[in-house]
Amino acid sequence: MASVIRIPTPLRRVTNGQETVDVNGTTVGEGLDDLEARFPGVKERIIDPQGELHRFVNIYINGEDVRFLEGLATALSEGDEISIVPAVAGG
Repeated sequence: MASVIRIPTPLRRVTNGQETVDVNGTTVGEGLDDLEARFPGVKERIIDPQGELHRFVNIYINGEDVRFLEGLATALSEGDEISIVPAVAGG
């Protein structure tokens, strides 16, 4: 099942400059696994060693935060748009 992941600027150096990448998977986690298979090292920037989203990274499916859905187990449908959004802090 193909979905598209929107890659934020800080991660584009890992994806050879690509802004979007088509991925296959039935869940967000599987989509990220597919992304990792093609661009080794990208997943460690998104997922912590315990297998959860880093606290400073948000993932949205069609505008919905996966933390309020089923996290990495959130189901994907054909054509879903996955957005990886690094947290922004300042002061």
